[in-house]
Amino acid sequence: MARFIFRKLFCSLFVFNLAILGYTQSTQAQHDSRLLKAELSKDVSAQTPLATLALKDKSLTAGESDEIEGLIWKAYVAQQKASRLKEHKSGVLSHGDLKMPFYYRVNGDAPEGGRSLFISLHGGGGAPKQVNDQQWENQKRLYEPKEGVYLVPRAPTNTWNLWHQGHIDPLFQRLIENMVLFESVNPNRVYVMGYSAGGDGVYQIGPRMADRWAGAAMMAGHPNDSTPESLRNTAFTLHMGANDSAYNRNKVAAQWEKLLAGLQEKDPQGYTHLVKIHEGKGHWMDREDRVAVPWMAKHTRNPLPQRIVWKQDDVTHNRFYWLAVNNENRQGRTTTIVQRDGQTFNIERCDLQEIIIRLNDDLCNLNKPITVSYQGHNIFRGKVTRSSELIRQTILERGDYTSVFSAEITVSIPSK
Repeated sequence: MARFIFRKLFCSLFVFNLAILGYTQSTQAQHDSRLLKAELSKDVSAQTPLATLALKDKSLTAGESDEIEGLIWKAYVAQQKASRLKEHKSGVLSHGDLKMPFYYRVNGDAPEGGRSLFISLHGGGGAPKQVNDQQWENQKRLYEPKEGVYLVPRAPTNTWNLWHQGHIDPLFQRLIENMVLFESVNPNRVYVMGYSAGGDGVYQIGPRMADRWAGAAMMAGHPNDSTPESLRNTAFTLHMGANDSAYNRNKVAAQWEKLLAGLQEKDPQGYTHLVKIHEGKGHWMDREDRVAVPWMAKHTRNPLPQRIVWKQDDVTHNRFYWLAVNNENRQGRTTTIVQRDGQTFNIERCDLQEIIIRLNDDLCNLNKPITVSYQGHNIFRGKVTRSSELIRQTILERGDYTSVFSAEITVSIPSK
């Protein structure tokens, strides 16, 4: 009898503790929800900056996660529109002492889901300012997408590598964020293209920012030290005059055609590409390259691909699709390859000591355990928790409502 009473008392306490735990979690989610709603009820000028709000919940349900994400996104849009309006209307972005003017026009009706964005990079390069200014003016007239925002930035410098220096990445990131905010651009329909020195830039910026592009088009450029591995989930088209022999551009283009074909042969679900060598044409292709624009426009980015090949350039990034690294592991010229199969993530290669896998309820079932393996050996298995803080962090990082994550796993890579 005493044993029965003890067991009954223990079970009652266990149920009571679960109820208290559930109440605490619910209260934390309610706190975050009430806090965000209270801020949104204020005039935007009186709102607390989103980055400093005291969000608490680290164990959201799927429903609570959706609600918190929606509220955080709404606060982000309101605050960022207010703070960036003057910048956007000025037509100039700044990065330190550098400035990048930009021109854009909007073509066609906005489709469901938002407009496309075509970022078009002018040629020129290592030339006097007036030469690059003229190239910028030429680029404004060079292409005409049927739908979307056609945007032509003016390079911040007049150097030979004007489109692939380290300041270009944050400037393009800011540009995309602003177009999502002010021109209703769909972040899954962002494209980059460029001619001559602009093509040099696409060869470089295409792979290293591949997770931002639905497609990339390189015209009459040279890759220098760039390689195509990171383009696994980005449609890439290359156009070159057969007689464009300066710097061996034509020969290098043919080499890239073989590289892309070889990568696709090994990975048939990836590396969508079109390479066109225009016979009888030199550096100027008489606008035959314009076919690249509608080809790109057929493709939409998948922000949550099944497989990721991430090769860092010398200009590094801290995230790539659903992979991320902290600053200590942010290293140039490193490669990470991860394949997702349902709830399992298999790390096939990672040149780092540590990698972060980010998750949301569109990628996996976060109510069930997640498994991470490295070269076939399990290195993590367990459930993860959704966090208001990570939702906020990933929104602030990218301003991309299709690439928001609520949970993450940090795994150490076994030493060889």
